Amino acid sequence: MIRIVVRERIKNGEKEKAIELFREMVEATRKEEGNISFNLLESVEDPNTLAVSEAWESQQSVENHLESQHSKRLRPLLDQCFAEPSRIEIYREIL
Repeated sequence: MIRIVVRERIKNGEKEKAIELFREMVEATRKEEGNISFNLLESVEDPNTLAVSEAWESQQSVENHLESQHSKRLRPLLDQCFAEPSRIEIYREIL
């Protein structure tokens, strides 16, 4: 299993737009083959910091997601809402 955490710092005034775009991403991604979970989280310390928590059956599932139509369409729109580059952490389950 592959787990991914992507942290995003949202520009002031762009949070509602980002959440609506993420809503579409979450709904589509949860239907993908190989997806175990895909959730949007909000920092309790900084409401302009969001994180996506993902779990996938395999690396191939992740690659298929990155090539999906909805991912290719929504990522550039989401990028416009971010105040800084995404911070991506990839983990594999060992226990």
